Amino acid sequence: MTAKRKIPTKSENRLKRHINEFLEYLEIERNCSPLTRRNYEHYLLRFLEWAEENLRNFRIERLSLEQVTKYRVFLARLETKAGLRLSRVTQTYHVIAFRSFLKYLIKRDVKTLAPEKIELPKTESRSLKFLSSEQVKRLLDSPGISTLPQLRDKVILEVLFSTGLRVSELVKLNRDEIDLKRREFGVIGKGGRPRVVFLSKRAVKWIERYLDERQDDWKPLVIRFGGRINETNQGEKMRLSPRSVQRIVGKYVRKARLPIKITPHGLRHSYATDLLIGGADIRAVQEMLGHKNIATTQIYTHITNRQLRKVHEKYHGGKLI
Repeated sequence: MTAKRKIPTKSENRLKRHINEFLEYLEIERNCSPLTRRNYEHYLLRFLEWAEENLRNFRIERLSLEQVTKYRVFLARLETKAGLRLSRVTQTYHVIAFRSFLKYLIKRDVKTLAPEKIELPKTESRSLKFLSSEQVKRLLDSPGISTLPQLRDKVILEVLFSTGLRVSELVKLNRDEIDLKRREFGVIGKGGRPRVVFLSKRAVKWIERYLDERQDDWKPLVIRFGGRINETNQGEKMRLSPRSVQRIVGKYVRKARLPIKITPHGLRHSYATDLLIGGADIRAVQEMLGHKNIATTQIYTHITNRQLRKVHEKYHGGKLI
């Protein structure tokens, strides 16, 4: 005999409606990516599911810190299908999404718990992975240049390091958007923020060679060469996916025998640290990375501080004492 499904109460339906309206707000007014919207939906529906099971006649207007604490205990003890506990970082993402939801409700004159009363979990700071100049050179020199797929891979590595692009920004890039003479192009980044990025002379050289070798007039800069050819919408179906770029970068990290498992985002870190170690102003780096807040860019100052320590230890006369 199958168990009867619990019929949602009016308050539960109201909470579900608030969540759906918040997700639409993220998509339309905040211009969040489909991935961000999907993640927020996942986090908030998990709370809804928990509230339906554990809080009798729950209403978001009566949300208390005690209830939030119980939910956080639930998250800390929750096991995934693989039998693993949620990481502290994933728990933090749940809380961030929930606080954003409460902030939205208050803006819409829905009385609820003030989001600032909910403290974020303390997480261990993760080490920032980046490559030294010598390691970057080894990576950039690792692809062959005798075939078109190899030239494409070369362009991927050169452009990522030259511009600090996110992998999602790279795969969206079209060849006609790049001004090779001025060595620059515009990007619409995270949160719909526009910025201009710049190419090195070396990167431009490899882009030109790669495009000269291509026999198509498809729009995407980086295309796939495997599988069926699909020329829909000027080769849109031939556009490389972010996951494919991640695999390509990983392939050459292994080929270059680098001691660090670097990702496309690690090349973005390497780009930023290279600029700062070279003496670039942190505000300029913030602009080139497309960071909304300077605090996001300041994570790189820990790295440059370590670099300054090495310079001090190497050159300061005090070591003779």
